Amino acid sequence: MFSPFPLLRLPRLVLCEVFKSLNIGEKIKLSLCSKKVSSQINNARLYSQKVIIDVDCLNHKIRVHSENNKVIFEISTYSDPCKSQNSNVQQFSIAGCSVRVIHIPTRIKTFWKNYREGFLSVIRHLLKMFQCKISISISCYDNDLYQPTMSMLFDLQQEFKRLGIKLEGSEDRQLLWNQISNNLGLVENLSISSVSDPGFSAVFTSWPQKIGIRSSAWITLEHLLECTSTRIILKRSQLENKDLDVILKNWKAGGLPNLEYLEIHSHNITNNGATILGMAPLELRGKVIQSDDGSKRAFIRMSNQSIEMSVTPIE
Repeated sequence: MFSPFPLLRLPRLVLCEVFKSLNIGEKIKLSLCSKKVSSQINNARLYSQKVIIDVDCLNHKIRVHSENNKVIFEISTYSDPCKSQNSNVQQFSIAGCSVRVIHIPTRIKTFWKNYREGFLSVIRHLLKMFQCKISISISCYDNDLYQPTMSMLFDLQQEFKRLGIKLEGSEDRQLLWNQISNNLGLVENLSISSVSDPGFSAVFTSWPQKIGIRSSAWITLEHLLECTSTRIILKRSQLENKDLDVILKNWKAGGLPNLEYLEIHSHNITNNGATILGMAPLELRGKVIQSDDGSKRAFIRMSNQSIEMSVTPIE
């Protein structure tokens, strides 16, 4: 174990400056030295650098990186291999648990009696240290750590930089979706994969800042008109020309007030289909339309089976 740190005798504001000068890895390693050190670092959280915590449920790894991705530190969690002999192993306390740790320059390995509890404990430990947002890839969705991790993070009202999910019809996944849907205001960028159960009906009780759906046949016109996201991307949609007509008229009249970018791909969007804003679809290509109150303009990119709309304010 490390010897006591004289720096803890420094005045609080000076100590905060010392902690601010540490890089991500140095701060994490220092936090493991003692409960008192960890407590002091947690007290200085509001002065810490802002980071992204990339939660990799699939590989039981948590990566902490700066907002520009230049500094990355990784923590791996493993089941303790019966306390095998290793001269590099040290004993530390994380979230009140005694844990065996191996230090490597840009990462540490942690060994737990219960790797699931260890994974969640490491996340909680980091949340207390840093101002952060969480990133969870859609590839983690089917892992057994995904659901307990998500439930814990939403219970803590943690903000997400990126969140990937699938929509499925099983009862436990429906309950998880309900929890996610109630907290989408915490999510900056939401990515939804396919719906494996055609009978699944998703209800949005809140919206993320940005949303992208790979297989969006289940998204209705009503869903879209209610969406408060700034960026919306729908692929494999079932929306038609007549739906686009409603969407654009609604936007002109003041609907979709937060919208900055819209992209829809659908085989039902055709060049020889119904008119949109009184024009043949091809006439919309490269067109600039304006909101009725004159506050915004939108540039339209129209092609067979897709439409893009970029919105900018009028100064």
